[in-house]
Amino acid sequence: MYDEYSPLVFRTAVAVLGNPAQAQDVVQDVFMRLWRQPEGFDAGRGSLGNYLRVMARSRAVDMWREGQVAGRARDRLRVLGGAERPDEGPPVAVELRRERAIVLRALARIPDVQRQAIVMAYWGGLTAEEIAASSGVPVGTIKSRIRLGLMKLRDRTAGQLTVGSPRLAA
Repeated sequence: MYDEYSPLVFRTAVAVLGNPAQAQDVVQDVFMRLWRQPEGFDAGRGSLGNYLRVMARSRAVDMWREGQVAGRARDRLRVLGGAERPDEGPPVAVELRRERAIVLRALARIPDVQRQAIVMAYWGGLTAEEIAASSGVPVGTIKSRIRLGLMKLRDRTAGQLTVGSPRLAA
């Protein structure tokens, strides 16, 4: 089965990720999942090839999203941590520190559950599903907490942050 379907799974993953090394990880994940949970495949719903292709695409998209989240989290931590780029002079560093202080003050003024969800999602790089699993709260509740918390942050920082700052918009 592996010999027959692994090229299909690999091509599907490479098409999404564009990275052969990550695609190999997807191939391994897909076949390990099939090995551990063979009951997940239902021949009445389609062929094994289609089932594996859908699993590969889903896992590859998850990996791509994880990479995007991790990149955004690193960028946010760098901005909030006050890390300067070598080409940024003192005025930019001063502005970043000022805006960091504004965001942190606003963050301190929202409800604890919303603040925790936002910090875990944006600065911790976790998905809503991961936050829900770690906190024992339904995913929908976590998503609502993040959305409401972000709306409150936006309201509390309105007019105080530099408009259009690419470092803060990410």
